[in-house]
Amino acid sequence: MFFDRPQHGERAVLVHLELSDEAEQEDCQEFEELAKSAGADSVGLVTVKLSHPNPKYYIGTGKIDEIKSFVQSSEANLVLVNHVLSPSQERNIESEVQCRVLDRTGLILDIFAQRARSFEGKLQVELAQLEYMSTRLVRGWTHLERQKGGIGLRGPGETQLETDRRLLAVRLKTISKKLDRVRKQRDQGRRARKKAELSTLALVGYTNAGKSTLFNALTRAHVYVKDQLFATLDPTLRRLDIAELGPVVLADTVGFIRHLPHKLVEAFRTTLQETSEASLLLHLVDASDDNRDANIEQVDAVLNEIHAEQVPSLMVFNKIDQLVDFSPRIDRDAEGLPWRVWVSAQTGEGLPLLEQAIRERLAQEMVCGEITLSSTMGKLRSDLYKQGVVRKESVTELGEYVLEFKMPKRDYERLRGRGIGQPTDKPANVLAGTGTGL
Repeated sequence: MFFDRPQHGERAVLVHLELSDEAEQEDCQEFEELAKSAGADSVGLVTVKLSHPNPKYYIGTGKIDEIKSFVQSSEANLVLVNHVLSPSQERNIESEVQCRVLDRTGLILDIFAQRARSFEGKLQVELAQLEYMSTRLVRGWTHLERQKGGIGLRGPGETQLETDRRLLAVRLKTISKKLDRVRKQRDQGRRARKKAELSTLALVGYTNAGKSTLFNALTRAHVYVKDQLFATLDPTLRRLDIAELGPVVLADTVGFIRHLPHKLVEAFRTTLQETSEASLLLHLVDASDDNRDANIEQVDAVLNEIHAEQVPSLMVFNKIDQLVDFSPRIDRDAEGLPWRVWVSAQTGEGLPLLEQAIRERLAQEMVCGEITLSSTMGKLRSDLYKQGVVRKESVTELGEYVLEFKMPKRDYERLRGRGIGQPTDKPANVLAGTGTGL
């Protein structure tokens, strides 16, 4: 039902809103790219300046008449609005313009539906779509808002709308259970990588920043690459060998965008967990984009929403081949650590510098040491084993456990409250703590 699409492009009128509140403002060029990525054939753009939204249509009645005339003259069958509309506002506009209306959230969900390839990706998209559609079902069943009748069907019963809502709730529950199983499988994979002492790098960034191109350049993979928004939807993991450090896991993730629908963030939480539990984030930025600073802020906002703001990150400014007279380089902070690298994933310029920066940052972010636990601290010992950070264990004559560990620095900091000193190059003799879990 939710993945059926016409085989040809739909003729669409684009409606862009210019709002007085800059925080709510969307980018018009990005909107046109979204429509193009969805496969719509744009027949025109209507710009609406708004200081106060109309509660019935969100846009003014005068502009409604203009859009209606535009739809009729261009024979459009779809109106795309570059803002989030309530279900009633969508229905009200549809009744006036006499064609289907889709807001920004619905447009992004449609693109995700087209891009989903894996079983997990399709489940995540369907979950987001069903939650979005649950408030819009009345639009499809207005003519059936009555109880069933006929021989054997008389008396109190469900309306067609109630039946549809019940079936929708059942499907939502089924998908959630399947995604829970997928989440457990991913957790097993992460624990296995920790036991193998493999660090994870996660590529994050604004959509169309070149993440998949960089992923292919570093790993020699063949991930789908195209100059369009949300070309990559399903996460991909590949092994990457870093000199002096050995193998690490590189994860290519879905791109972010301004005002990414919250339903998508919730639905893709299992996928985005690869980001929140990574050893290092490679935050990819399109260096040639005039809006790159705003895009960085939007990515940071999503990282905060998925609780990945504390994960160490390395800024990677990509597409320097589109800049004039610009050479690859590493920018370092006051402590001499790399915090930004300028590269071109398309031409390969600067990739050796990127690997050098990754090597330096990962070496900085990992801590090796020893912790001595009493026999009564089984919970803490169990937690360390579950995290896969224990490399070796021995038992003293007093029955104490001596665990040799290797873990990310942020996890090490969590243990410092239990009597651990500052990290050193040599294994630290960690004192026994309170016995509570991590």
